[in-house]
Amino acid sequence: MRVTVLDNSIELGKLAAEAAALVLNEQIGLKGKARIILSTGASQFSVIEALTKQAVDWSKVEMFHLDEYVGLPLTHKASFRKYLQERFVDLLPQLKRAHFVNGEGDIQASIIELTNEIRKEPIDLALIGIGENAHIAFNDPPANFETTEAYIIVNLDEACRLQQVREGWFPTANDVPTRAITMTVHQILQSKVIISCVPHQAKAVAIKNFFENDINRQIPATILKTHANLSLYLDKESASLTDEKYLN
Repeated sequence: MRVTVLDNSIELGKLAAEAAALVLNEQIGLKGKARIILSTGASQFSVIEALTKQAVDWSKVEMFHLDEYVGLPLTHKASFRKYLQERFVDLLPQLKRAHFVNGEGDIQASIIELTNEIRKEPIDLALIGIGENAHIAFNDPPANFETTEAYIIVNLDEACRLQQVREGWFPTANDVPTRAITMTVHQILQSKVIISCVPHQAKAVAIKNFFENDINRQIPATILKTHANLSLYLDKESASLTDEKYLN
């Protein structure tokens, strides 16, 4: 695991995006294409914006995303499909293909289709955020570390739903859907490279817990420490509660 602490989220996003572009360009050079997984949420604004400005042949890149609320329409401001469409896909019209998680309609059929697509070839790079409750994707504690499915339907815990309210996606916790489709922990860990961008003071406790605990379903992000090629990007705020010995 490589840990980098930047002054702020803008610097974090720029450096992480440059690292992501290196991975994508290396894979494009080796095999003529690359596959990427993108996270969403307020913590990913800077890295996604910076990533769209990188010198990458996007016509050779396929994108997958992690999760979506069950029953939330594409038009809702909290829709992660809408988020990535507006912040990534629309800015890169040359993108080879985008595979979205659809929480409407026949969900099981959508999961089967996504599973077939994501398992056609390895994922080269995953940008994975960490939630305030230390979730990765919508794998809230206690996270399912056992399933080998690619996507599952999960119930969202209170801490996760309150985070969505604090970030401004919903007016109250009662407005946040209680269920979501999420990429599983197992599937995330199949990625060749994982870059985890975790800025902001709201994530400081989660980062402290990530470093100070062994692999633990109650702190789902700890599973990332088992990955052979993990880079963690923090800012001074998110690293503020963590002992320096973990950051050097």
